[in-house]
Amino acid sequence: MLRAFALAIIFLFAAPAGAQKERETPYWASISAGKAMMRTGPGKNYPATWLYQRADLPIKVVEVYPNWRRVQDPEGTTGWMLVHLLSDTRTGLVTGTEPRPMHAEPDAGSRIAYRAAPGVVGRLVSCDGGWCLFDVGGKRGYIQKSHFWGADPGESF
Repeated sequence: MLRAFALAIIFLFAAPAGAQKERETPYWASISAGKAMMRTGPGKNYPATWLYQRADLPIKVVEVYPNWRRVQDPEGTTGWMLVHLLSDTRTGLVTGTEPRPMHAEPDAGSRIAYRAAPGVVGRLVSCDGGWCLFDVGGKRGYIQKSHFWGADPGESF
């Protein structure tokens, strides 16, 4: 009896700690799965509109519904995805029509370490002052926020 009571107390106090913290929308995330279906509504009974086959693609979460997230992709398309298909890993998608410079320092006058072609997806290590440290398969450099999709203009992390 005492053991059951002790277990009940442990579960009572442990439950809130395991609950997922609600995030204010919009926020940035990425697709964690190699295949992720976007739907017209928050349920598997809603028609699928897109099948994404690109893990790490950045997306913006614009609405939260229990196990579903309404997201916007880099093209502006919105729809619903299951939360387990998404990751908090921050990524960016290089934009434009020409390769974008990845600098050695967060300064346009610094040495260009690499160039990232339009459509390349990389991980965002940190962002501050209009620049983000961008990692593409282990090749790192600073890229201007205006050269990719995946971070807000004044955002720092």
